[in-house]
Amino acid sequence: MAEVKMKTTVKLRAKGECPSHSRADVAVRDLTFAIDEPTERGGTNAGPTPTDTALAALIGCTNVIGHKCAKTLGIDIGHLTIDAVCDFDRRGVTLTEEINVPFHAIALKVVSDGSATQAQLDQVAAETDKYCPLSKLFVAAGTKLTVTWHSE
Repeated sequence: MAEVKMKTTVKLRAKGECPSHSRADVAVRDLTFAIDEPTERGGTNAGPTPTDTALAALIGCTNVIGHKCAKTLGIDIGHLTIDAVCDFDRRGVTLTEEINVPFHAIALKVVSDGSATQAQLDQVAAETDKYCPLSKLFVAAGTKLTVTWHSE
């Protein structure tokens, strides 16, 4: 039987219906979700802001890629709790001035409840750093990304 070759490049698709100046109802695969601004900025607070969504995507990607790397390495990381703190320059979104690096710095604190030692978590962290597309996107854009992994 012939071996099936995995595609190395695929098209990701999303569609947004934008019923107002602040809200986008986004469809990805068979899922829909809202991206919106808080009420104090004229939105309806139906979902996270675009910038909140970018930060949340980094958390999600770190979780997925971290677990894939841990599985490949045979390391038990259990469940993760990931906290993100971002220094965000709002001058661009307020149209005050163009900002080349709006996400100045992001600090992720990844906490594992598995049996992995700190040395093993460091190994998973190094592998995750190599493969996480969202962390690569932020770093390539000039964001100072700091990720620490610890056990509970």
